[in-house]
Amino acid sequence: MLSRVAETIYWIGRYQERAENTARLITVNTNLMLDLPPQVAPGWDALISLLGCNDAYNERHPEFTERRVANFLISDESNPSSIISTLSVLRENSRTIREILPREAWEAINSFYQKAVDNKQSSFSRQGRHRYLQEIIAGSQLLTGLLAGSMSHDTAYHFLNLGRKLERADMTTRIIDVRSENPIPDDAPELSPFEDILWMSMLKSLSAYQMYRQHMQVRIRRREVLKFLFQTQTFPRSLSYCLENMSFNLSRLPKNRGPLKILHQIEKEIEEMPLDKMDNQILHDFIDEMQVMLGELHECMAKTYFPPALGDAA
Repeated sequence: MLSRVAETIYWIGRYQERAENTARLITVNTNLMLDLPPQVAPGWDALISLLGCNDAYNERHPEFTERRVANFLISDESNPSSIISTLSVLRENSRTIREILPREAWEAINSFYQKAVDNKQSSFSRQGRHRYLQEIIAGSQLLTGLLAGSMSHDTAYHFLNLGRKLERADMTTRIIDVRSENPIPDDAPELSPFEDILWMSMLKSLSAYQMYRQHMQVRIRRREVLKFLFQTQTFPRSLSYCLENMSFNLSRLPKNRGPLKILHQIEKEIEEMPLDKMDNQILHDFIDEMQVMLGELHECMAKTYFPPALGDAA
């Protein structure tokens, strides 16, 4: 397989997962705003920081309001990280390698993008936004199933899965980080009942609530939620599951020693994470460390498998 084709397929997986998880991030923040009192509810600036869009946002907007942030992350085509922009690049990448993808997949991606563009005005209201984001999530999941059921599970599919699972691992940590950014104040014991609501909302944003209850068989508790989302190897959105799946796909590719070494280091960090000592600051720092290591894994795979960018040394 040509390295440029492999890179394109890898980014198709990443962009698809990024659009879905951006929708999940906005959904969890909206739900927390509705469920929590003002002194606990998260601000909208947290989403911009978590997605690394501060400079781009500040160039266009003077303040962080719900409407401005939501529109910036959903429909602003001048923002390369918005859902619409991400789906546009997903569609363009897919168009350039239509001979590699099943025809049904290309048609589904094209339809997914067109529907998202046609309906983006419905996301301007809070009620319409909820329906719109659920359609984005459902459309992405439909595409995942279509590709799994109609694409040969060969080298191309391994790169697709590597991109999807790396992006999912990174974005799952960002969704969890929404929680660490909004702690219950220690000097406000009357707000402690809202602790469970915070964790429950986060689980639901990851479609993890029911599976958490089945697997952990305990009420919503901080330690158990973190254990489930970081260490459970059977839930598809947990960090351990994503890493194990990436290990499987990398093992089917040549020259995998470097990427596998970094991946196993991440797995070890997650296995040894101090669940009983994870206050909000420690959790935030741990997530930062995970994101740095996931970035290193991406760079290693890019150096190993993808062509150098124009201008790089040969």
